[in-house]
Amino acid sequence: MAEGVLSGLHRSPHHGQSIEFAEHKEYAPGDEVRHIDWKAYGKTDKYYVKRYEQETNLRAWLVVDASGSMGYRGPGAHLSKLEYGSALAAALAYLLVRQQDAAGVVAVGESVVRSVAPRAAASHLGAVVETLERLEPRGRTRLAAAVDHVMEHAGRRAQVMLFTDLMDADPAVVRRLAQLRRRKHEVTLFHLLDPAELDFPFEDPTLFLSMEDDRQVEAHGREVRRGYLEVLGRWLETVRREAGEADVDYVLCRTDRPLDEVLVPFLARRERRAA
Repeated sequence: MAEGVLSGLHRSPHHGQSIEFAEHKEYAPGDEVRHIDWKAYGKTDKYYVKRYEQETNLRAWLVVDASGSMGYRGPGAHLSKLEYGSALAAALAYLLVRQQDAAGVVAVGESVVRSVAPRAAASHLGAVVETLERLEPRGRTRLAAAVDHVMEHAGRRAQVMLFTDLMDADPAVVRRLAQLRRRKHEVTLFHLLDPAELDFPFEDPTLFLSMEDDRQVEAHGREVRRGYLEVLGRWLETVRREAGEADVDYVLCRTDRPLDEVLVPFLARRERRAA
């Protein structure tokens, strides 16, 4: 079921019998009487049925890169890469929980800095959003730590969505995601880049400082733009190729694009595959 549940366009019709309570619904003819909450009836004089998380529904891990480079916000940009990725993750968490699927968060820098296990309860959305709001970009990127964490805790088949700029010193970082695919998890890579990183609008002599270590480069923007864009293009092509070889869904995200321009095509592709 993990491949087809998430559409973001409808409420999941599946409600399970696990021991973890999800929500109440007003009793309707056809509901099982044994699930009526008699305590709620005593307080409200209305019949409510308890609904529980279904263990066969989708469980999604939203992995957010919170390393130093994710704090970059180019000239004129409204959101940093971390803020943009967190907003995407929060929107998807809302869609998941709304249709009774489980959403959890893993934030990673040099190591896993925060983790909230997936749950489908409506009240759980607040914990997910609060975790995302508190993230601050710092440290180096080590996405392998998040991969190891998810493999250890995800258990059965899950949806793993990674929000990162891929500024990782490990050249095999995308291929590491293939380990998740071999364990039957679905993986989507949201590659977040600021418009300034993609277009390189710098004209004058500029001192470029690393946000993750003490490296720095002084260069004349106009003179290095062509070479920079060529290197960037080769890197992006390599990332796309390696994602395809690893059977990872790849989404390149400019952080100046409205969120719906990223999410609607992504959800539409999922729905077509599920049809």
